[in-house]
Amino acid sequence: MQITRDYQFADPQDRGASAAIGNFDGVHLGHQAVIDIARNHADKLGCPLGVVTFVPHPRAYFAPDAPAFQLMNAEARASQLQKIGVQKLYELNFNNILSNLTAEEFASNVIRDGLGLKHVVIGADFHFGKGRSGNAADLVRFGAEMGFGVTVADLIEVGNGQVSSTAIRDALADGRPRHAAKMLGHWHRIEGEVIRGDQRGRELGFPTANMSITGLHPPKFGVYAVKIDILDGPHAGTYDGAASMGTRPMFGENRPNLETFILDFQGDIYGCHVSVALVEHLRPEEKFDSLEALITQMNADVVLVREILANA
Repeated sequence: MQITRDYQFADPQDRGASAAIGNFDGVHLGHQAVIDIARNHADKLGCPLGVVTFVPHPRAYFAPDAPAFQLMNAEARASQLQKIGVQKLYELNFNNILSNLTAEEFASNVIRDGLGLKHVVIGADFHFGKGRSGNAADLVRFGAEMGFGVTVADLIEVGNGQVSSTAIRDALADGRPRHAAKMLGHWHRIEGEVIRGDQRGRELGFPTANMSITGLHPPKFGVYAVKIDILDGPHAGTYDGAASMGTRPMFGENRPNLETFILDFQGDIYGCHVSVALVEHLRPEEKFDSLEALITQMNADVVLVREILANA
């Protein structure tokens, strides 16, 4: 998958796609439906399938000190988009210049002149341009005037509610990753580099792969059954694991992170990139009376994780 970050300097071979436009935080079923429509137009037009999105997320750009809300970092989003067949990812730098384009300027400068898109697909609730002044109807009109096709996709529902990033955040905050997965169409994943921790897990007999969750919407703290993909290095592959999400209250006040004990694994993966899929929330974080009590509980967690993942 080719990634373009500046619409003003897109290579000629990266222009002319049929592309879905949006933030695609989570790449959930609603996002996938929009991308599938763009895929159908790409097939008809004989052009690549693309996605236009933004880094940082516009909400984070305008309110950098607001609580973390994103389900995915840019790396995880790109990985998921590649999995579903996106060929051209236009991961545009959301900066002062882009944020100040009017709706008409966005259509002309970015879609028509910069990326030369043949067709674009948006959700019915799509807004664009300075102050979110443009809506779906405006983009349809601009497309007719400027020579690119526009399709407005209906919002989709799962169960009794619309699929949305907000609903997925709520499910994860409640410790319901399986419900989130129904809306996502895949397990919720946290991706990033394995960083060095304080080695306490190793001392307890449960060495862990530690990852930062800074900038991400935090799922409910506690212990999870997980699947972990090691994405590079000699140990690349998929493994089962038991993960702890939170502040580690047994050891004082700590920055929240994700620590994954990989079952039946030995090896050094510091610096490797991994993807951890949350399957089931087992229990909340606890502060035990002793390290022995903690180790006893961790052993019980591993037994339960094996049972859960055997049927996942």
